[in-house]
Amino acid sequence: MELRVLRYFLTVVREESITKAAAVLHITQPTLSRQLSQMEEETGVKLFDRGTRKIKLTNEGLLLCRRAEEILQLVDKTERELLEQDEQVEGKITVGCGEIASVELLPDLFAAFHQKYPHVTFDIYTATADHVKEQMDRGLVDIGLLLEPADMEKYDFIRLDKRERWVALMRPNDPLAEKEQVTAEDLVGRPLILPRRMRVQGELASWFGDYYDDLHVLFTSNLNSNAAVMVSRGLAYSIVIEGLLSFWDRSKVVYRPLCPELASTSVLAWKHGQPFSLAATKFISHIKCFLGMEHHKI
Repeated sequence: MELRVLRYFLTVVREESITKAAAVLHITQPTLSRQLSQMEEETGVKLFDRGTRKIKLTNEGLLLCRRAEEILQLVDKTERELLEQDEQVEGKITVGCGEIASVELLPDLFAAFHQKYPHVTFDIYTATADHVKEQMDRGLVDIGLLLEPADMEKYDFIRLDKRERWVALMRPNDPLAEKEQVTAEDLVGRPLILPRRMRVQGELASWFGDYYDDLHVLFTSNLNSNAAVMVSRGLAYSIVIEGLLSFWDRSKVVYRPLCPELASTSVLAWKHGQPFSLAATKFISHIKCFLGMEHHKI
């Protein structure tokens, strides 16, 4: 399967029309139709349901679409990195991170690095630690800012000093908002939103102790922002990392720390043995120097 044909396929998916995609690609409609038919013959599956107005993907087509996007993203990234291997340090560094307090360390890191290498740009990818690690393993993310607990066997990392405190998120007029802290007993029987990550759920289960089996978990969520929408509408309380909540509108949601305190740590990590672009290699060295490796590395 040629990369050129994968690009044709994704253009058709985006335009939802072979005719429109052919115009974008500057090829004839019969040529594009023939390429797609050959792709279906090669894969042995039907990729499109061709309707009267627009085409739709089959389940097999959806799978190919996801994989094609990943493949071409990696190809494009590799081509950029090969062009960057010269004395002029330039290119793009992809940093994956969650909505955690340690993100506040990144601006200083970026600013100091940009001062030395002004032609380097950054792409910030926001997701949970598990998803960021998946992208790191595929070579699509260079550096990950990960909330622990996380399996770090395959990564080099620096553990950060900043504590990530767990809190309960609620509406400002909620009775629990009158308390300075929230206990496990306070949350029993109330609708809750818990983090989706299984490792984190294990940490919270230990904190809730005997109360855990009596919890009413209405949702799970992978990032704070969507959970906060549910909280603001009075559907549930969300148990989240305090992270960047201080930037949020407190007329809509407020938070109270858990008692006894529950806190996590975070790490800046990169894949062990991964071939990086010159820009990413320089940035990793910059991280080690900026944060002081001897004080943070475990």
